[in-house]
Amino acid sequence: MTNKILQVNKLKKHFDMRRGQVVKAVDGVSFDVNKGETFGLVGESGCGKSTIGRTIMGLYENTAGDVTFDGKKIHELNVKEKNAFYRRMQMIFQDPYASLNPRSTVKEIIAEPMEVHGLYKSDKERLERVYELLEEVGLNRDHANRYPHEFSGGQRQRIGIARALALDPDFIIADEPISALDVSVQAQVVNLLKRLQEEKGLTFLFIAHDLSMVKQISDRIGVMYLGNLVELTSSDKLYENPLHPYTKALLSAIPIPDPDIEEKRERIILEGELPSPINPPSGCAFRTRCPLAMDVCAEKKPAWQEVSDNHYVACHLYDETVEDPDKAAPKLTISSQ
Repeated sequence: MTNKILQVNKLKKHFDMRRGQVVKAVDGVSFDVNKGETFGLVGESGCGKSTIGRTIMGLYENTAGDVTFDGKKIHELNVKEKNAFYRRMQMIFQDPYASLNPRSTVKEIIAEPMEVHGLYKSDKERLERVYELLEEVGLNRDHANRYPHEFSGGQRQRIGIARALALDPDFIIADEPISALDVSVQAQVVNLLKRLQEEKGLTFLFIAHDLSMVKQISDRIGVMYLGNLVELTSSDKLYENPLHPYTKALLSAIPIPDPDIEEKRERIILEGELPSPINPPSGCAFRTRCPLAMDVCAEKKPAWQEVSDNHYVACHLYDETVEDPDKAAPKLTISSQ
């Protein structure tokens, strides 16, 4: 796939705090999303991944950089163009309860975007479309007259997905759509999103902190740390050959569903706390927790480079090698948990 539907270029989002302090939530992130794919964005809480999603949607004003959707820069659109843009891009929020109006019925929640954008000629037509959407996400017509508090977490998230589909969008930002759900329900929601993508040709930006679940749905994955991308490649490559020490640590935390292997398995234990985005470390932001940190890591920020075919990383371990990064980068010392 080479048809880029979304291009994020050196995007920054800084928040002004008290006493002149600035939180650098997103600090110069660039990536592309191809039409029809699912691009996964992962990292610890506070790394800036949700801020990227909200900035792309226009919920936050960008500090610098730009976002281009289907050839047009989002933050330069006029009011009329933005209305058309929001019909094509929708968002599924993390908390399936807080994102639904508790005083509205399900049919009112799903029909509201249609009314705002003037879709369908009558209330009857809109209601029929609501029924169709409920069935598409695994609910039924009887649910239309109920209120959000009458549903389980998984059902509420399905309602949120139905609302996101109400305008027939091309692109959906799923901001940690499964993190508030039980494990058994998470797989159901992921399978639902995959089915809808196949049926409707949707493109997803899937934001999450669970790498094991992201692998099940994503074609490519970008790994974020403290407002920056540190690695980006295909889902298979990231799991088979992670390059950045932070990515390796995240992958080592994924449990293996075999008690014998899990008991003997070793994990990479990162020392220290996540630095503050108000006062990030000099050079490489990860150096304060990296077991392979070198002097150069404190002196300058690592360059974003393509180490192998479509496998990008920002790490000084790979500064002098392109053909065989394994020779330049020593293996991480792993400690048992």
